[in-house]
Amino acid sequence: MPGKRALVTGGTRGIGLAIVQRLAEEGVTVVTSARKEAPGLPDSVTLVTADVSTPEGVRQLAESAFELLGGIDILVNNAGGASSGGMPQLDGYASISDEEWVDALNTNYLAAVRLDRAVLPSMVEQGSGVIIEVASTVARRPAGPLLHYGAAKAALVNYAKGLATQVAPHGIRVNSILPGLVKTPAMDLVAEHIMGATGQDGDAVVHMMVQAEGSPMAGITEPSDVADLVAFLASDRARRITGVGYVIDGGALPQL
Repeated sequence: MPGKRALVTGGTRGIGLAIVQRLAEEGVTVVTSARKEAPGLPDSVTLVTADVSTPEGVRQLAESAFELLGGIDILVNNAGGASSGGMPQLDGYASISDEEWVDALNTNYLAAVRLDRAVLPSMVEQGSGVIIEVASTVARRPAGPLLHYGAAKAALVNYAKGLATQVAPHGIRVNSILPGLVKTPAMDLVAEHIMGATGQDGDAVVHMMVQAEGSPMAGITEPSDVADLVAFLASDRARRITGVGYVIDGGALPQL
């Protein structure tokens, strides 16, 4: 994809960093965002510090990206996450505060809506573009402690399908990706929390998490697995694919 220009949110760690690296390997000029400076990005990638959970942060990022790139061919809305208020609680619905609900919706749903809205006019004008919304399998299999996160990601998947229908006549493709359990720093933090609470060693905790997900495949999904899917969907090899939600979890989520 040499010559293409991409904006990837949340691209300094985990899945986002893998996506940024993969697109850069493909010859794409990449701008990414994070709330603070971070090391480890490829030299060809430009980082813009912005909080996309706020309208002002989205505006600043969009303006900076257009100034740096001159236009955007690929938009990957990857930034996300939500607080579970510490260790999972059985009464997750009751322990999630209004503030946590609002933060989850702003970070995981409205950030994408706002950034899409900022980028789409230029894509319509150029008659082409690719938007990829990074959701999660909790959108289809929500867990109590992350009920707010799952609800926001479910909204994102539904929105992506509707948006794909609206912008397809303009040559713009929109798809979503639903990763399951992925080996990321966020997963490591959860594992460490469980280790501290249960006294189990790291291997035992990771094995327990993998078993709980229920994948029939051995091993665990790596960020690079998700990045490879993003690279495919962003390329012309996927030119007839739009309005689809791709699950990548080793077969754990039941499919129709």
